[in-house]
Parts: sequence; C-alpha cells; structure tokens
Amino acid sequence: MQLPSGKKIYFLSDFHLGAPDYATSLIREKRVVEFLEEVRHDAAIIFIVGDIFDFWYEYRTVVPKGYVRLLGKLAELTDAGISIQFFVGNHDMWMKDYFQHELNIPVFFEPKTYQFGEVKMLIGHGDGLGPGDHGYKFLKKILRNPICQWLFGILPPVVGISLAGFSSRKSRAVTGDNDGIFLGEEKEWLIQYCKETLATQHFDYLIFGHRHLPIDFQLGPTSRYVNLGDWIRYYTYAVFDGQQMTLQSRYPELNQKIVRKP
Repeated sequence: MQLPSGKKIYFLSDFHLGAPDYATSLIREKRVVEFLEEVRHDAAIIFIVGDIFDFWYEYRTVVPKGYVRLLGKLAELTDAGISIQFFVGNHDMWMKDYFQHELNIPVFFEPKTYQFGEVKMLIGHGDGLGPGDHGYKFLKKILRNPICQWLFGILPPVVGISLAGFSSRKSRAVTGDNDGIFLGEEKEWLIQYCKETLATQHFDYLIFGHRHLPIDFQLGPTSRYVNLGDWIRYYTYAVFDGQQMTLQSRYPELNQKIVRKP
C-alpha cells in the first residue's frame, strides 16, 4: 500500500474501557475520542492494537452496555473514508461481527504483515507471543475454543459480564506494578519474539500492545520493536509519516516515561 501525500498512520492500544469503574473509564473514553478527532485531518489509517475494552462479549442480540462516544466516533471516521484496523487483545478476544457490520472495521485475531512503500511492518496485540507464559497460552486456547465461547454465551449477560469483570480485576492484581518496569532485553518476551521473527524474515517495525509500557527498542540497524503503552497511565501512540515512526504521548510531560533504546 502507498501512503497518500501528507497523510499519516496512527497506532494506539490498551484503553481498557470499563475499568476500574464507570466514572474513571468515561474520562479515559473522552480523551481517546478527543485524540481521534484531533488526528482525523491527516490520518489515512488508524490501527487499534487490542484491549479497547476491559471486557467484550457479543451475545446474539446483546453487546456490553456503554462506550457510545467511542463507537460513534469510530463509525464517523470510517464513514468519512478513514480506514480503521482492529486487532483483538486478551480482554476483548470474543469479538464476532459487530465491528465489521456496524462500524466497517475489520477485526484480526493474529499478527498481520503490512507494507507501505519500502517499509514492512508486523502488527499484533502481543499476548501469548514469545517464550514462557505457558499458563496463559493454554488458557488462551481454551478461551478461543468455539465450544467454550458458546457455553459462556448461554449464561445470562448479567452473570457472564459480572464473571468477566471479576476475572479482569484479578488479572490486574496479579500483574501489579510489573507493567511499569522495563525488565531488560533478555526478560522482555516480546523483544525475544521479535528477535526470533527477524531471524527468518525482515521487518522495519514490529508493533505491539499488551505490555502497557511504552517501549521504542532498536533491534538492529534497520529494525525496531515498538510497544504502544496504554491510555491508562501513558496516553501513548505511534505515528508513521511514510518515512519514520515515532512513539510519543498525547501529553508531552509523559514522554520521558517512554523506554527508548536508540
């Protein structure tokens, strides 16, 4: 694909709307909507790389309550001809066809390769990639199983969504403060995954979410790993202008919190 002159590509992830409570989530949702409105004048494509919601499940005739500001803005942007691409995360993996039919947004469940001119990118949420974390990888297979999804779907929404909210809170409690700490090159499993991937094929940029820590890491002379951080603490996003990728926060005073290895 060729990027039109004067246009840019934006990448952002991990809004976790719905957590930890309605009031806090609403503030975050409004900030995301404001950002999307700000970039619409020069955005050719917007990649949302997972975990828009802290939980999402599409029943046959029911979707989770709320998020009308964001969903309306996404529909407005796609109606205006701006392409939005969504990669599911571990918190909203139970997507079906709501986004495709209502918002004209394609939904992807695995990392996907894109090429813009001479620049090649690998984009995905990032959960379950790289070494270790075998417990989650096993759980992910179960949660992605159509039978398990059907069994969850026969629960009344009030029960299913309550159980999912409890599970999300427990997950954050286990993670604790580790999301805010750079573990070092050898222990950052997405860096290890990127290295393994680059051993078999070249990418200029390998872009993921999930980690919640904004990271811009040089993997070699021409390859970079970019983790998009989140919109809970960092309000970070990446932008590609056709030549260069930059990772930055919507609030400049937070740029110093981005982990960078030139």
